[in-house]
Amino acid sequence: MLYRHLLRPLLWRFDAETAHHLAFGALRTGAALPGVETLLRATNAPTDPALMVETLGLRFPGPLGLAAGFDKDAVGFEALGALGFGFVEIGTLTGQPQLGNPRPRLFRLPDDEALLNRMGFNNGGSEAAVARLAAPRCTLVGVNVGKTKLVDEAHAIDDYVLSTRRLGPHADYFVVNVSSPNTPGLRDLQAVEKLRPLLTAVRDTLDEVAPPRRGLDERGRTVSAKGRVPLLVKIAPDLADGDVDACADLALELGLDGILATNTTIRRDGLRTPATTVEALGAGGLSGAPLAARSEVVLRRLRARVGDRLVLVSIGGIASADDAWRRITAGATLVQLYSSFVYEGPTLPARIHEGLAEHARRAGFARVQDAVGTDV
Repeated sequence: MLYRHLLRPLLWRFDAETAHHLAFGALRTGAALPGVETLLRATNAPTDPALMVETLGLRFPGPLGLAAGFDKDAVGFEALGALGFGFVEIGTLTGQPQLGNPRPRLFRLPDDEALLNRMGFNNGGSEAAVARLAAPRCTLVGVNVGKTKLVDEAHAIDDYVLSTRRLGPHADYFVVNVSSPNTPGLRDLQAVEKLRPLLTAVRDTLDEVAPPRRGLDERGRTVSAKGRVPLLVKIAPDLADGDVDACADLALELGLDGILATNTTIRRDGLRTPATTVEALGAGGLSGAPLAARSEVVLRRLRARVGDRLVLVSIGGIASADDAWRRITAGATLVQLYSSFVYEGPTLPARIHEGLAEHARRAGFARVQDAVGTDV
């Protein structure tokens, strides 16, 4: 209530990107004060045994994570984890630093509880993030990598491999992003004939750097464990159903660990925001509530195709415990959000985790994880 009625109106006096930097900066500054992060974690971090998820060779304290795009440069994942996320996915990071697209490039659509962005993978580059990710941490961190805009398709694999070599040793799990609509030609890499050599090269590189994986012990401390770094691929909601199937089949063929579904959409149908307003905002990927239906369709299609042989992470339009529970019973082992965090504020992850535990108990499950795929 405090966020919706006081903090959000103040932040929304600024454009969306400036508001993001102000809010994220305030969180990091506050969490850096002595004792604050510890207090936040003690208050918000999921501790209910019903929320613990064992997957990807890791133990997640809760199934809800923060999607990539919020902490692009891995500068505040510990503060975000202290708010109650079970894990944080950083990035998208690219082989070379890049400024991204010109501003303005992030917009709110309040009538749709949505965001539209054409950020263009603005980040300081994968090399700059290494030291921050290498430091001891309490939060499980996924690393999301993409292609540098100036790198042509012929050298795209080299660019991904460069980031993989740098960041692989420090990732709890690793994500190849080929589905952002804001880097020209990136989505073309989702075609199976292009995706196969890319994923093979990244997998081989991860195995070569042979990093330890990290997990959380019973006291919430980061510990190392031997094993492969899990590799997942993030796909777009705008793929045709046959292409979704092809990506699923390829993931199985290559021995990937999972699929994240889905990224933002370039579709604009069914919005409450006037079409003229949306058109004036220009190109970009749409996230939030309008993405919910398609993301769930893709999730259910993937589950029908792969069963429990891959870990499915559902993203898009999740704003409540009810939404998260629906995705979990539809086949998602883990779920992520982004846009609803902007709309609902810092108490959202803890509220959703609390609600998920209640859902599990009402349904007669000892753990939320036991409900995965029960509505398929």
